[in-house]
Amino acid sequence: MTTLDARHGEGARGREGHRGVPSPGGPGVYGPAVVPLSRPGGALPLIGSKAANLARAAAAGLPVLPGFVIPHGAGEDEVALRRAWDELSDGGTRPLVVRSSSPQEDTEESSLAGRFASVLDVRGWASFRAAVRTVQDSARLPDGSTAPMAVLVQPMLDARVGGVLFGADPVAGRADRMLVSAVQGGPDSLVGGTRASTDHWLSRRGRLIRVQAAEEQPEEHSASRSWASEDLLAESSGEPSHRPGSAGDGALLTRGELFRLARLARRAEGVFGAPQDIEFGFDADGRLWLFQSRPITAMAARPARGARLLGPGPVAETLPDQLTPLEEDLWVAPMARGLAAALDVGGTAPRRLLRSMPVVMTVGGRAAADLRLLGTVPPRHRWLSLLNPAPGARRLTAAWRMGRLTSALPGLARDLVADVDSHLAEISPPSTLAGTELSAELRWSRRVLVSLHAQEALAGALLREPPGGRTAAGVALAALDRARARGVPDSRVIATDPVVLALTAPSLREPRALPEQRRFLSARSRQPQPRAVTETAGGTPSSGPASLPPREALRLRVRWVQELQVRLVREVAERLGIGPDRVALLRWRELTAVLEGGALPADLPERVPPPATPPLPDAFRLTGDGQVVVERGTGGDGGARGVSAGRALGIVWAGTGPRPADAVLVVRTLDPALAPLLPGLTGLVAQTGSALSHLAVLAREFGIPTVVGAKDAVRRFPPGSRIVVDGMAGDVRQGEPMGQEEAPRQGEDVRAGQDVQATQDVRAGRDVREGENVRAQEDARAGGDRRPGDAS
Repeated sequence: MTTLDARHGEGARGREGHRGVPSPGGPGVYGPAVVPLSRPGGALPLIGSKAANLARAAAAGLPVLPGFVIPHGAGEDEVALRRAWDELSDGGTRPLVVRSSSPQEDTEESSLAGRFASVLDVRGWASFRAAVRTVQDSARLPDGSTAPMAVLVQPMLDARVGGVLFGADPVAGRADRMLVSAVQGGPDSLVGGTRASTDHWLSRRGRLIRVQAAEEQPEEHSASRSWASEDLLAESSGEPSHRPGSAGDGALLTRGELFRLARLARRAEGVFGAPQDIEFGFDADGRLWLFQSRPITAMAARPARGARLLGPGPVAETLPDQLTPLEEDLWVAPMARGLAAALDVGGTAPRRLLRSMPVVMTVGGRAAADLRLLGTVPPRHRWLSLLNPAPGARRLTAAWRMGRLTSALPGLARDLVADVDSHLAEISPPSTLAGTELSAELRWSRRVLVSLHAQEALAGALLREPPGGRTAAGVALAALDRARARGVPDSRVIATDPVVLALTAPSLREPRALPEQRRFLSARSRQPQPRAVTETAGGTPSSGPASLPPREALRLRVRWVQELQVRLVREVAERLGIGPDRVALLRWRELTAVLEGGALPADLPERVPPPATPPLPDAFRLTGDGQVVVERGTGGDGGARGVSAGRALGIVWAGTGPRPADAVLVVRTLDPALAPLLPGLTGLVAQTGSALSHLAVLAREFGIPTVVGAKDAVRRFPPGSRIVVDGMAGDVRQGEPMGQEEAPRQGEDVRAGQDVQATQDVRAGRDVREGENVRAQEDARAGGDRRPGDAS
């Protein structure tokens, strides 16, 4: 066995021992019951992955402690075992570590970190025999089976500094970075989840890129322990040995030590053919030792180079909820085409780009827009965009169009609104329409939504609406308040005042509940208002509030046309004898084929609704397989760290009592004993612990979104509450109950008289104030550089 010491090059040339470690020559040959680690001489199922990896590393000259292995099923040979123990422990004076080594752990598929036992600081023959039995007994798995189990025995080493070295950054998914997580003493407290670490991000050549220091630990964790390189801290068989003090008040690892660790990671990758998950330690003499090496089993997803920056942005106001396949086709596709048309007219993006990728798409059933195309985020390289003549030339070409359009747009909007109102007034009740007529009306609705979205976007960018101009939400609040004052039940409010649809989002599956009754308006300010809408024979609105400015009038018609689509689709469902939730699983082409005389898809009965997904982050990119990766700087706060990529919405569970179907386990520490609870979890949150602890590694392997260091999480998120866990951004927050409409819209206030009363029933970006009259004031846009994409 050798050491990797920068003072003596890549590995020591001699075979001399050093303080506290037996001669690297190791024990001799003892027979089939005991195999020296320097000459394993056995197949993998006999000695296990851990011992085989260490033997391979030692043969390649990496710094591995000596030891021996008791192979699986080798039988009892007490004489040989006593001889090996005597030589390695120097007659019982040197403490040992007795570790598991199973072929089922430390593999490329799964580390099974923390599943099997180890016993530390083993002193004396009787304690050694008991420790061997403890490790062998841990081979019994929760399902009743027994894993093949060899036993690895090595000297106990007092480490000044220890930790985990990843040859790639598993949290960020970067193969060009290394991650070193270090603590005082050995790595056992880190991998056991009881202590937070100081993390170092290194380049492939060992250059220090970033350091994140551990938060101050509770007093009971301040004393460092002797090293144990295994995953699970079982009972100790003897008194803890004395350990030297820490490296001092400075950094745990020097630049030279970090350089040596990077070199060890590169050499281990060369030996095993892939970046490794390595446990290491520096002894009192400054020598570096490799305690364990295994493949990195769970690399976080990373978006492809050049992946688009996406986010719910302005489209979440119109489509805030998770959508079914048919809802996507009815509402997202027309919105994408309309916004693309507005961006093309405005010259803000090349036509080729707009044709090659949608401006709006769905991710997990939720609408998301290209934030750079919509102009909601600045260009990545401002100075390059200034040097590029194409955008300027494109905008110059479009300038004359925009100038003429600005004066013509109000008239165009009035004409479109009048056409929509006229069509809605003339349409017959859906129950009287033939199948082909239903299909024709649905086709018209999709076409007109494209025009409505395009003109709404242009109106938001080009037209200056007066500060006192009304909004659809303001008129809707007034109408709802008046209707309830007259005692009109909510089931009839939409029929009498369809303007209230501005307060709800569309849904094919179930009728939207109107906002809870509140004192939106004070009694003194309830002034008579023009009748908002009238009801046609078909129950469809035919005209809107005349005082609405163009953009608000267009926005309201978008919602009315969507409601018409809902009624048409529900009529189709009734005729087919299936529920609206079943029809919502169809695609647009399948629906039109059925309306034109075709049959329902044969697999429709087997289709299931999409699983519930949490709201999308403000800004994110997608990996090649569609995973959401939060854009840096948009999530996480304080000391919380994301461990496992992914986002989840679920119910808090403390690990005891009935387990919810979408359980998010919230605990104080990442205790390895919690490992059996991981399968099936929706998320994992811990107040303390390291992103590189064994439970965190297992969570990544299971694909469980995990956050550690969430301050006061156990108190903040009691069992039964619903939370959203973002394992990439390190963000944990309260979530809304599933099925409850997201009535709150960001950035809105509702004021009655002199009081400021916040309400959750107003669309985003608007204030509804009440003075002498009920009116809604649109947010004034500063400057004149508004994009069409800002509108929807």
